[in-house]
Amino acid sequence: MKYILTFLCALALNGASAQFSFQNINLLSNFDDPTVPAEPVYGIRYQSCWGWADPLTDREYGIIGSSEGTYIIEVTDPGNPVQRDYIPGRSNQRIWHEYKTVGNYLYIISDGGGNSLQIVDLTTLPDSGHVVYDGTNIFDSGHTLYVDGTHLYVASVSQTGGSYSSMNVYDVSSPATPVLLRRLDQDYPSISQVHDMFVINDTIFASCGYQGLYIFTYDESTNRFTQRGSLTNYTPGGSYNHSSFISNDRTTLYMMDEVPDGLPCKVVDVSDLSNPFVVDTFYSNAGCTPHNPYVKGNLLVNANYQDGVWIYDIRNPQVPVFAGYFDTHPQNSPGTYPNPPYAGCWAAYTDLPSGTLLASDMQLGLFCLDIGTITGLSTRPSLNPVRLFPNPAQDRLTIALSESSTGGTYLLTDLQGRELMNGELNAATTTLDISRLNPGFYLVKTQLGGQVRSTRIQITR
Repeated sequence: MKYILTFLCALALNGASAQFSFQNINLLSNFDDPTVPAEPVYGIRYQSCWGWADPLTDREYGIIGSSEGTYIIEVTDPGNPVQRDYIPGRSNQRIWHEYKTVGNYLYIISDGGGNSLQIVDLTTLPDSGHVVYDGTNIFDSGHTLYVDGTHLYVASVSQTGGSYSSMNVYDVSSPATPVLLRRLDQDYPSISQVHDMFVINDTIFASCGYQGLYIFTYDESTNRFTQRGSLTNYTPGGSYNHSSFISNDRTTLYMMDEVPDGLPCKVVDVSDLSNPFVVDTFYSNAGCTPHNPYVKGNLLVNANYQDGVWIYDIRNPQVPVFAGYFDTHPQNSPGTYPNPPYAGCWAAYTDLPSGTLLASDMQLGLFCLDIGTITGLSTRPSLNPVRLFPNPAQDRLTIALSESSTGGTYLLTDLQGRELMNGELNAATTTLDISRLNPGFYLVKTQLGGQVRSTRIQITR
């Protein structure tokens, strides 16, 4: 089966790559098992994604949930993903699956009835994953989860017998045997739901649905949660606080509201945990619903319903600057967002050592994306047939082709898309005279055979 799915993935990619809209993010591959059924409520086939790198072999894997189970896909060569395992869930027609890893162990959860917690030892890959626990003694279902050191936080937890808690924390110092430490409702019973949480050093930014954002700390020495702050009255009001992620300097939180659809991403000042406040809002496009944010270094990576992955430069954390996008969902026309919005990109994973960006699309599966144009680092040198240097440049810019390239064309534009230079690439290196261009940022689009790449350059003097 793994070889059949790889072949189908290649066929789909070759036939559909021209359908995707993108800027500065390049498609490496798309894994989609055509046998995955859509659940009957929203037509969702796939859900969240995660990644894992084997510390002994350097092999890389993408993990994605489907309506019936979990796929483990090897993406060591991101242009040729290979299915290594499939782990069925206890029930079908699932809308939700979420994932996190603790060391070499994968945690699988799903919301709704008839589910279980699954724990998978990944060290047996690439042959398969080894399920070491599949049961309901710890809990039946949860909506989301987050790992912070040896603590596992799970939101909206349902347990055998019908009991429910808004958020639990578990000790996972022994990853195969989580131990419950504390329930949030033991300290704050007024919090009826936690939808998701971002946690750093046991400071929890809890997205509590219609109750807003609450900030807690968990102290294992006293085994108690303590509230540090909240943000419950912000514009636009009446929204469902869905998810968040913090900047590296821990001063700024990027926060998303899922309901009603079409609300912007919020930029929240959290330098004083007792007094968080919104400083700005922004969209990928007006009307789009942002779903999940992630921070990797100086980049903010947003997964958006019906609009794909959008990346922003956050060297100034409170002023995100657009850097690139890849729309995983070409089914909707540009600027139109049908209701309900549950289509397109669910999640992204930013932490593979190679730099490959993973994204999950609810209808089309797992995407492997190259963001080297944005980061300045090629995802895989063998996949980069063209190199531009120096960058930043002053008066000359050289375009160098790999030995396997037979030639092509280049187009240099400003960031508004105005054409400034163009020409043929017939030699191993082509040097452009850019001395008449003003200092600033520009885009160089190269076309070599059927491959189009767009690279941002900077001119300085």
